[in-house]
Amino acid sequence: MSPNASSSSIISPSSGSTESPSFSPIEKSLELLSLAKLNLFLHITGRRADGYHNLQTLFQLLNYGDTLRFTTRTDGQVRLSPNIPGVAFEDNLIIKAVRLLQKQTASYLGVDIELKKRLPMGGGIGGGSSNAATTLVALNHLWGCGLNQTLLQQLSLQLGSDVPVFVFAQTAWAEGVGEALQAIEMPQNWFLVVQPECHVSTQQIFSHKDLTRDSPAITVAAFLEQGSLNACQALVRRLYPQVDEALNWFAEHGYQAQLTGTGACVFTQFATAEAAQQVLASLPKHLPGFVAQGVNQSPLYALTSST
Repeated sequence: MSPNASSSSIISPSSGSTESPSFSPIEKSLELLSLAKLNLFLHITGRRADGYHNLQTLFQLLNYGDTLRFTTRTDGQVRLSPNIPGVAFEDNLIIKAVRLLQKQTASYLGVDIELKKRLPMGGGIGGGSSNAATTLVALNHLWGCGLNQTLLQQLSLQLGSDVPVFVFAQTAWAEGVGEALQAIEMPQNWFLVVQPECHVSTQQIFSHKDLTRDSPAITVAAFLEQGSLNACQALVRRLYPQVDEALNWFAEHGYQAQLTGTGACVFTQFATAEAAQQVLASLPKHLPGFVAQGVNQSPLYALTSST
């Protein structure tokens, strides 16, 4: 959909059925924070026959993100406002999540969704994936679907490899393609996250011939003791000079920063919010950023752990 399209779009149930819903909504409205994440490290340990990559990573949730408000409709229509410029309505992960849950549960309920966007696209901090997970969990609750967390995680993998961790709703060690998750308690440190002025294509990075695909496997204990790096970082720095510039700025000012996911965002860690805010204030204007604290659970946890 073009950037000049209407600020609100509508889709109706795919079946066109006029049957009444088989269950009634539990509540009418729900507003949730859709959290960002950081990859504190990323190892790619091999490429599978299906083209996907086996990886190891630690997903750190942040207390910062988009806000979504969901209001149940009984006429089956789905409305999203506003549209995201450059993203076709039917390709939006939020809408894909709605459709997936409607299909799985044979529900003919609908929803109005209001999105307040703060997370950048192509930043490697999980904006679209988090929105999709938040939509699945919120509508499962609002519509009274009753799907448990395990099934929601399995469903969410159809939307993308980063979506299950947001349904899991906990900071987690991840393996496989990102779906094998183990909750892990991390110190609630503060992070400065900076977005260079570029949009990194995950598909481009994971399909690139120069991507490091033979990172050694690492244990949780070894990572917590020694730390590790991002297997994508060298390649992304070479292909995207803006990312290289951001990492160089931190290095030149005495801070250790690294890429999250496939980027473009880079981050560095602080013991206090004040220290992070001071560095944020000194950044060049073309390197926008935000300060957030690491958390071990997201607002979705209360909704998923009870099902």
